[in-house]
Amino acid sequence: MLNETVNILNSLNLYGLKNNISNEIDYITNNNLTFLEGLNHFLKSEVKYREINRAETNIKVAHFPYIKDLKDFNFDYQPSINKNIIDDLATLRFIEEKKNLLFMGSSGVGKTHLATAIGIEAAKKRNSVYFISCNDLITNLSRAFKENRLESKIKFYCKYKLLIIDEIGYLPITKEEANMFFQLIAKRYETKSTIITTNQPFSKWGEVFGDTTIAAAIIDRLVHHSVIINIKGKSYRIKDLVQDDYNTEKSS
Repeated sequence: MLNETVNILNSLNLYGLKNNISNEIDYITNNNLTFLEGLNHFLKSEVKYREINRAETNIKVAHFPYIKDLKDFNFDYQPSINKNIIDDLATLRFIEEKKNLLFMGSSGVGKTHLATAIGIEAAKKRNSVYFISCNDLITNLSRAFKENRLESKIKFYCKYKLLIIDEIGYLPITKEEANMFFQLIAKRYETKSTIITTNQPFSKWGEVFGDTTIAAAIIDRLVHHSVIINIKGKSYRIKDLVQDDYNTEKSS
């Protein structure tokens, strides 16, 4: 009888129940649930399984550089960050309001960590998310332009409810590349949310994008309806290096 039930669940694509049927039956039996209570428990278990599976899939296809949550972030080490603001961003209200989020600060202060953690939270809540470094994004747009498919590539990046562009300002961008980047930002403007991380202040973006006019247009569309987090603190990597040196000296 159990094998027949398992086969039926499989044919109905109820994989959560199928994979955990014995435990679910034990729970219903041990708690003396009525038929309706047992059915309700079965259905809730399947829904929970699908939500977890969907969240894991969303996280996988988002191409995050690593998996880190906000609970892994050391706010005590970066006191310039208002944790209440970050907690509010984690509610994903900014996505529903189609706002952008910009993390600014020197290398190693935790910009990518925060962007990734918020992105993961969004993916868990069934939002389509895509993470990409600015350098890879520019490379992909340039290749698409040469192959006469820039429009389709921009549409690809625009389909995501949340796009995370990491490390603007680390490598120079030509005027032609800046124009393609502007087209993407303009296409997403007031329709989807974008998270940006950068080590350069806005005053330097003219140098970054090789053209002050294009840079100003990009800044205008990113900053309008946005939350800007300016992180002023020490690098986590330096902290870890100093701690390693201290431990080495202490043990020697």
